[in-house]
Amino acid sequence: MRKSFIIVMVILSCTVFMALKLKIDGTPRTKIPGSSIIYMPSGKYLKFASFGNPTMMADFIYLWAIQYYGNYNIPDRFEYLEHIFSIISELDPLYLDPYEVGALIAVYEAKDVPLAFKILDLGLKNNPDQWIFPFQAGHYAQMFLEDFSIAKDYYEKTMKIEGAPSQTERLAANAAFKMMDYETAWQSWLEIYQTATDDRVIKIAANHLYNVKASRDIQLIKGAINLYSEKFGRRPLNLEQLVREGFLSSVPKDMDEKDYIYNPQTNEVRTETIWSKR
Repeated sequence: MRKSFIIVMVILSCTVFMALKLKIDGTPRTKIPGSSIIYMPSGKYLKFASFGNPTMMADFIYLWAIQYYGNYNIPDRFEYLEHIFSIISELDPLYLDPYEVGALIAVYEAKDVPLAFKILDLGLKNNPDQWIFPFQAGHYAQMFLEDFSIAKDYYEKTMKIEGAPSQTERLAANAAFKMMDYETAWQSWLEIYQTATDDRVIKIAANHLYNVKASRDIQLIKGAINLYSEKFGRRPLNLEQLVREGFLSSVPKDMDEKDYIYNPQTNEVRTETIWSKR
């Protein structure tokens, strides 16, 4: 009975706010997509109208939001996405599901990854012990923006939170590699290799170390080839020429002590082994 009364009061409050909004801007109700809930004031104000049950009100608005953002007949429904989920957060900052779902809607429906970051950042601010928020943000940065710098920052935040999944450290190391920050990637994978107890993880780390070293060596070799070409107007016939002409102190080998393969016609330098299949 009390729950029904509260819900009725919420609806009545929303109607009042809607009427005020219409009076102010003169917009006909038929032209307004969705519901009057989009014109609600801040969650802090609504706490006073919740009759001591802000959690219940947050749940009510969250359930409405799921239905509202699932309505594809409302073309501009995402205009109020941040506002709605910030209201839910103000009413119940410890309510975890809305942060994750709000971010999902922002990414997959609104196609607005920065907005997803805002919602997940708010979730982390209000729940600093929840690793899922920076972890999810790192995933979005990596998969949708291909911004490995942002992804790395979020993964590093995740790693500092108790209970974070072990693969987070590997994701951060891979993000550093994608940024061509080979020194950080090497140190990260080396730590994983030295501390891992699972044979599978040790093998993964070893292969990534191989790849990091090879990438760094190949970068060095190609730089020397470019300098050689600038001086002589042609590419070297083999990598030993780079040493004889002083462009390299020695030709590096991969972690398996194998030579790198150089093709002077294509300027390709590669490993003999595919790193992921060692």
